[in-house]
Amino acid sequence: MISVSVNVSKIDKSHFYEGKNGKILNLILWETPNDKFGNAYRVDQGVSKEARLKGIKGPILGNAKVFGQAATSAPSSEEAF
Repeated sequence: MISVSVNVSKIDKSHFYEGKNGKILNLILWETPNDKFGNAYRVDQGVSKEARLKGIKGPILGNAKVFGQAATSAPSSEEAF
């Protein structure tokens, strides 16, 4: 299980986009293996490709911790065949 904490007051609504089922917020989790608080990930808000090309980065929104069994990753493309 992964528990995610997000400071919703830091969300930049200008980076939402309209999906077929409503407004979408992209979140990016960056591994932080040496975090002094035991967090496994940093949570950033994703931005559009156009914004990234202009050098715009999404705000840091929070963090995430892994509890219980370690999360398993999908097999690499070499392992899948």
